[in-house]
Amino acid sequence: MSEPSRQTATYLSRRLTAAGLKPLSRFGQNFLIDLNLVDLIANSAELTKDDVALEIGTGVGSLTQRLSDRAGAVLSVEIDNHLFELAGEELADRSNVKLIHGDALKNKNTLRDEIMLNVRQAMSQLGENARFMLVANLPYNVATPIISNLMLETPPPDRIVVTIQKELADRIMAVPSTKDYGALSVWLQAISDPTLVRVLSPKVFWPRPKVHSAILRLDLDRQRYESFEDLRYFHDTTRALFFHRRKFLRSVVVSAMKGRLEKADVDEVLADLGHDETTRAEAMAVPEIVRLVEAIRVAEDAKSENV
Repeated sequence: MSEPSRQTATYLSRRLTAAGLKPLSRFGQNFLIDLNLVDLIANSAELTKDDVALEIGTGVGSLTQRLSDRAGAVLSVEIDNHLFELAGEELADRSNVKLIHGDALKNKNTLRDEIMLNVRQAMSQLGENARFMLVANLPYNVATPIISNLMLETPPPDRIVVTIQKELADRIMAVPSTKDYGALSVWLQAISDPTLVRVLSPKVFWPRPKVHSAILRLDLDRQRYESFEDLRYFHDTTRALFFHRRKFLRSVVVSAMKGRLEKADVDEVLADLGHDETTRAEAMAVPEIVRLVEAIRVAEDAKSENV
């Protein structure tokens, strides 16, 4: 098996120039050229041979090779035709790597069916102890929908270790009553535990982005995840609660539940939970929002049964 490639700026420039290529901004192509950080991403995932590692954005395969050394199976998705071919050359002798050509997203908010089909097949081949991980230097332009929507898939990833914009990492880890706190913070914190592994300067990428980045790790909390009666309902309702983040909670819930719950029903839910007329969603802790959304779901179910 080949040694992991030395993905430096010189190596990448020479490799891409020889192929008549250059990084494409529309695909979010910023290659991580600090080799210690490439290793840090792979090591932070704590992969074993029971694990299926999904990588979005193969590039020329530097991280892919490191994942291949650690995981039982690696599925790597690359949208760029030429990089897909280059990575295929670099990874040709790695039997536990499968390259998938194309966009990881079917549309703005949905993964391509092929991605999770391959994940489930690979897990089945590895056996009953198989786990699923997302480990990637994510293209900035798809990072939010990939991370958010992957948690709604079957199965969800047991762990995510990704390089993303620091601004996105701040949103995911935000606490109540801060500008970054929102639906994404609540959604991911409700079912997983986020950890900031490292903040990255633009200079560790080629070409250099205009923003700082971060390596973020998310560990699924299986107990919290399985406690939800309807996870998609929680996801969608939480988003609705933050559409107008500065409005009072009652107004937001009434608007979100229009045609589904009467104002009196909403008032009863909020009163039972002890929320007064000045409460705002942006000031509520994650467990409070979890309880609120579940109470709304129960009230809505009761309403539909009585119709």
